[in-house]
Amino acid sequence: MIKYRLSCINCKTSFDSWFSSSNEYERLKKKNFINCHNCNSLSVEKSLMTPSILMSKDKTNIDFQENKYKEIKKTISKYQKFIKDNFDYVGENFAHEARLIHYKDKKTSKGVYGSATKKDIEELKEEGIETEIVPWIKNDN
Repeated sequence: MIKYRLSCINCKTSFDSWFSSSNEYERLKKKNFINCHNCNSLSVEKSLMTPSILMSKDKTNIDFQENKYKEIKKTISKYQKFIKDNFDYVGENFAHEARLIHYKDKKTSKGVYGSATKKDIEELKEEGIETEIVPWIKNDN
């Protein structure tokens, strides 16, 4: 569907009309089926019209994405709080501390969290040491 702004040459009235396509407009114009609703004249022409941009669909999509982002961020924040409350932060020494816990059989010790390289993580997994990568976001404070 396409909407055109039409203008009557005789009475100078402007009005909008919908057509299935630009070809449909041309076909109806040739057959003299387009007339002015005010004076019934067949002297009707298309005039320049600004395109109508529908923002509602895009805005809905943007709102959906923003809400989804906020939801994911909230979930990650909950994970972070749980980790901070239940594990010891070891910073860059994560791989070393994880090995100490695993090989010293410190089952009673608290778990650890920190930073490790991809290579460190791969080596830990090869040694049978369970690790997980958790996305970490900084607080907005």
